[in-house]
Amino acid sequence: MCGLGGEVRFDGGRPDIAAVERMTDRLAPRGPDGRGLWSQGPVALGHRRLKIIDLSDSGAQPMADPGARLTGVFNGCIYNYRELRDELHGLGHRFFSQSDTEVVLKAYQQWGTDCVERFRGMFAFVIVEQDTGRVVLARDRLGIKPLYLSSTSERLRFASSLPALLAGGGVDSSLDPVALHQYLSWHATVAAPRTVLTGVRKLPPATVRVVRPDGSHDDHVYWNPVHTRRPEYDGLGADDWTDAVLETLRTAVRRRMVADVPVGVLLSGGLDSSLIVALLAGEGQEDLATFSVGFESEGDEEGDEFHYSDLVARHFDTRHHQLMVPSDRVAGALDGAVLAMSEPMMSHDVVAFHLLSEQVAKEVKVVQSGQGADEVFAGYGWYPRMADVPRPRAAEAYIDTYFDRSHADLADMLHPDLLPDRDTSAEFVHAHMAAEGAETALDAQLRLDTLVMMVDDPVKRVDNMTMDWGLEARVPFLDHELVELAAACPPGLKLADGGKGVLKAAARRVLPREVVDRPKGYFPVPAIKHMAGPVLQRVREALTAPEARARGVFREEYVTGLLAAPNAHRTRRGANTLWQVALLETWLQTHGIR
Repeated sequence: MCGLGGEVRFDGGRPDIAAVERMTDRLAPRGPDGRGLWSQGPVALGHRRLKIIDLSDSGAQPMADPGARLTGVFNGCIYNYRELRDELHGLGHRFFSQSDTEVVLKAYQQWGTDCVERFRGMFAFVIVEQDTGRVVLARDRLGIKPLYLSSTSERLRFASSLPALLAGGGVDSSLDPVALHQYLSWHATVAAPRTVLTGVRKLPPATVRVVRPDGSHDDHVYWNPVHTRRPEYDGLGADDWTDAVLETLRTAVRRRMVADVPVGVLLSGGLDSSLIVALLAGEGQEDLATFSVGFESEGDEEGDEFHYSDLVARHFDTRHHQLMVPSDRVAGALDGAVLAMSEPMMSHDVVAFHLLSEQVAKEVKVVQSGQGADEVFAGYGWYPRMADVPRPRAAEAYIDTYFDRSHADLADMLHPDLLPDRDTSAEFVHAHMAAEGAETALDAQLRLDTLVMMVDDPVKRVDNMTMDWGLEARVPFLDHELVELAAACPPGLKLADGGKGVLKAAARRVLPREVVDRPKGYFPVPAIKHMAGPVLQRVREALTAPEARARGVFREEYVTGLLAAPNAHRTRRGANTLWQVALLETWLQTHGIR
């Protein structure tokens, strides 16, 4: 797990080494254990290393393979690297390290861009073919590892974070109206390839991009799971599906134990993280470190779920750590979390994850986390509304259920220059919902949430908050084989038992029923939800700052109305509108965007 960056020139010039160094230095939190730079011809690569596999200097990056005439930088973990290494060794390849990075290079030499289909893991990498000048960029199937791009006709830059690209300079930082429309429609989610900045894009998940020396490129999408009932599963009953889910998840958890350092678990006390603890215990892992965070109550709302995390920790005899955060610390912690964000994220638990990651990183370098289960196994309360919707009406039903506000509402919020002349967010949803490969309306929604919305909300959030402290988070519920299995599972089995029915059935075999049958929880941060004093003061400062007035994203009268009644304005889904608006402006100011 690391941070990577670099530049490719298309105009015959040399890469800007100073810019690549600035980008690399900005990535230091992602890789505190080493720094490397490589340049040849029109390409320069930078890397920051977090030592997880092969702790020796042999695993340092950028990594060159002189025999293959390849150089690469890699972020992530290939969980089956040992098996691939053995296969490649049998094919005649020789290795100088024990790292998965070298396996990526050898696999590319052997199989070309098809190598990605053999990888089980999370990854973003860039490989330079020294002889042809081609540069290959790739990202894992679920977009767990990020890769940001900034391009002009003269050059392409890439990095593991958007702030790293800003550090390199020369980025068009004007706001992208379509991305802003998505941000305000989808709870701050902006789908790849866009970001809120016009000059920064993201390589989409499950994509390999081959860039030629003249700057032209081709993209190949190598994975797109179908959400339909498949012949190989005909005849399976509910118990059979439970068996299959439990065994596939067990494999996913086992894969994510691969490391040359200890692996812990972020334990919220909910079903998903508790299930990971149970399966790790079943694999014989002893002295397992688990970590929980809680917040001071506000407005009669509890801010922790320690009862359940303590129960699981006692049951499996883990080495448990609790972090309780008082409300007066949230406002200050917010600044650090926003600085760690590659893109603005409005979910309250960014602060929780950032604070928790700071403490966890003092104990371990790798954790498993339960993100993704709700999207993959239909755990949210709005999914049942889609169950009886006719397939042709899937897009309209999704928009009614999921969107924060209408296009007309946005006209009341935004400066006219930043409002697209049509409902671009709805158009995006209509296009995805209409695509083949989803049998029912619910299948179509789960596909959109799993492949798009989840990638650029909870997945990105976990990566950004953990990696800011040099902590690698692994997400077994996003093992692509488990996602494929869940996509084929009949919707009724997922919706059963109040949601995640088939997963709960699997969990009852390994967890105390009190944990499985508890009310659904979440990572509450009451001080933000209820705009406690210090948080509200921080919000006011951001929205009334000279930069905010000069930028003029939102209509002045609209902002005045929000500040006059901080808790009165809510999105369709109940989120605080003031928080969504203020978070965007806070992020822009924090990252020096004018």
